[in-house]
Amino acid sequence: MSTFDDRQRAEEAKYALDQQTQFKVMARRNKLLGLWAADLMGMSGGDAEAYAKSVVLSDLEEAGDEDVFRKVRADFDNAGVDRTDARIREQMAQLLPIAREQVLKDQS
Repeated sequence: MSTFDDRQRAEEAKYALDQQTQFKVMARRNKLLGLWAADLMGMSGGDAEAYAKSVVLSDLEEAGDEDVFRKVRADFDNAGVDRTDARIREQMAQLLPIAREQVLKDQS
């Protein structure tokens, strides 16, 4: 039974690590998205960093990407930034592999 228990514990630990990594990847993607959006809205420096943080925190509202998308969409509308929904979602998709690469690099 010891070998089975060891294998089960190892699988549980791997699952937990995978979940933690995925959370970090999504948070990094959201930060990158926030910095992209901040730039389009004319923000820089500390203002851009603060906005990016608000995008990261918006992802805690509900599961999935819709909360992040809605925040950026609303902020673009309020700032008069002309980007389509498709372009925002495309940017989210393009930033995901970049975020994954950055997180994995940070972990090594």
